[in-house]
Formats: sequence, C-alpha cells, structure tokens
Amino acid sequence: MNEPTNSQAVPPTKPAGRNARRELPLLERRTFLKLAAAGASLAAGGEVANLLASLERVSAADVLDARAAADAEHQWAFIIDLRRCDGCMDCTKGCQEEHFLPAEKEWIKVHHLTDASGGDYFMPVLCQMCERPPCVQVCPVTATYRLDDGPIVIDQSVCIGCRMCMAACPYGVRFFNWEAPADVPPEAESDSPLYQVPQIQGTVGKCDSCAHLTRDGDLPACVRSCSMEAIYVADFATDVATNGRDSVGLAQYLRENDVFRLKEHLGTEPRVYYVAGHGQDLDY
Repeated sequence: MNEPTNSQAVPPTKPAGRNARRELPLLERRTFLKLAAAGASLAAGGEVANLLASLERVSAADVLDARAAADAEHQWAFIIDLRRCDGCMDCTKGCQEEHFLPAEKEWIKVHHLTDASGGDYFMPVLCQMCERPPCVQVCPVTATYRLDDGPIVIDQSVCIGCRMCMAACPYGVRFFNWEAPADVPPEAESDSPLYQVPQIQGTVGKCDSCAHLTRDGDLPACVRSCSMEAIYVADFATDVATNGRDSVGLAQYLRENDVFRLKEHLGTEPRVYYVAGHGQDLDY
C-alpha cells in the first residue's frame, strides 16, 4: 500500500500585486471555519475585523491579516468524494496533460488503500493548500509561497533546488525535477508561478491548484477530467462547490457529509476535504 509521506514566511521581495508573496493569516481552526461560513456576505473592512475580534485567541495581527486576505475575490478549496472515486486516474492524466508532465510526475496521485473493514478504496492526493503550509515556512529563498486566494505556488526562477520544502511537506506531493523537461509547444510556455511550463531542471514542482484556470473562471484540470465527477472545486467566498456538472452549497455540503482532512493533527489546516462513506480509518 502506498501511503503519502512527506514558521512565518519571509517578507515579500517583489512589489505588491495580484500574485505578490505575503503572509496570510495563521488562524485557529474555528476562526477559519467561521470566516468561511460567513462567505461573500462579509465586506473586506470592519465586518471582518469585528467577526475576528469576537472569536477566541485572535490577536490584532490576525485581524489585520484576515482583512487583507479578504481582498481576494475567491477563496479556493477542493472536495474529493471517495464514494465516487474508482481509481481510474483520469484526474492524474488530465493534470499531466494540462501541465505537460511526464508519466512519472503525478501531481495528483491516486493511492490504493484498505479501509477498516478490509475493503479497498482509492484516495487522490494533491497539494492540500494548507493554511499553515510547512513548505512555505522552510523555504530559504521564498520560492514557494501562498496566493491570496489559497493556492500555494513555486517560483522556479527563484527555487535553488534545496528540497527543504519536500522534506517539510507531510503529504508527499512535491517532486524534484531531476531531468531536463521535454519540449512543449511554444504557445504553451509560461514562466508564471501560477502555470510553470515547462518545469525547470533542478527545481521542485507540484500541483498548483490550476490557479491559472480558476482565476479565469475555468475548472481545474483534475475536476474537468474526472470521469466519476468525484472532485469538486470549491470557493468559500461564494459558498459554492462544483464538479463541473452539479453545484452544491459548500457550507451545507461540508456539514451534511462525512468530511475529513488529511493529517489534521499536524495543524496544517488543509483546504482539501474528503468525503468518506466506506468505513475508512480517519486516522490516516
């Protein structure tokens, strides 16, 4: 059985902007969930500050950081319904096609696991979009950082290939680019951290949550390609999640389903939620 293996960010070095690197709030779990439930109805000003100030164990810095994070139009997350996943790996292949990755680079890896009753099930694991990302905290050159709307990306023009982020990630979702990348069509080339194509030899790569697509109103590649419609892209700001065919209310869906997150005891606060339903061991 293959099981995935795998603390404040350095101040930004680039001018502020849509993709600027800066710290995002490291909030308590209850704080994050209450902010998410508030959704788009909260303005980016005093209402957010008032909400935060009313919660337990929230510092003034948290209030300021949360107000800044609220400037983002969306707050992305993923839901993966394990009841639907049949292990076909269409999501993995779709991701590879979108990012021109070789077969051995599985940015979303589908693990074949055994549940508490001895039955089989499949668990796709991609970047968990942590609220408290260890990878960001250990990067000595701030090559990996978190966007205002949630995705964690890598600026491969800055990455020095030290692989400290790989050691720090508890989910085993980062890959070192040992080999020179294959040629890609000139029109597909991009040096943006939101969509790094091709990958650069000697640097680290990983799932970028298809930030280049969601910011243009498109579905991530894994959601588009999932033939079982098991993967939902979700937005806390609008309280909506969709698998490309069905749309659901995010807060209500999380409340009504048997939802868990991977390795919650580590305090990374991932934004990827799993729906169980097959008797899985939730200590995974």
